[in-house]
Amino acid sequence: MKDFFYAIQDLFVDVLFAPYDALRALELENWFAANTASWIFMIIGFVAMVYWMMQLRIFDNNNEEDKSISAHSYL
Repeated sequence: MKDFFYAIQDLFVDVLFAPYDALRALELENWFAANTASWIFMIIGFVAMVYWMMQLRIFDNNNEEDKSISAHSYL
């Protein structure tokens, strides 16, 4: 069982996080290059939030939402 957990550790440390180790090496040279993945995830999250808000506005303008008190059974 011990070898199984060491295999999981090796997979994550040596394989899956290898790109982040490469980006960490860039940190001393360029801060923006080292944080590229974070910037990409932030942009994706912001675009998804704007899209979600636009979709909510469309459904709100069409009055498709059931706003009655008993709309949900747990209320």
